[in-house]
Amino acid sequence: MVSYNRLWETMQEKNITQYRLIKKYGVSAGQLGRLKKNMYVSTHTIEMLCSILCCPVEDVMEVYPEPELFVIPTEPNHP
Repeated sequence: MVSYNRLWETMQEKNITQYRLIKKYGVSAGQLGRLKKNMYVSTHTIEMLCSILCCPVEDVMEVYPEPELFVIPTEPNHP
């Protein structure tokens, strides 16, 4: 699972608004919408945001493993 909560915190710390991202830096409203919903965006978008905000990727996003993807199947009992 991907979370962009850190992006909004970093933007607030650096006084960068969504409006400014759209108008000054050409970030599309669609990209911002996907980020708000914690949907996947391209690495190009992540790189662009890091460049605009002068920050590492850790200040923009977090990735959490999805528990259901890591369920280890149990072996059947052998007589």
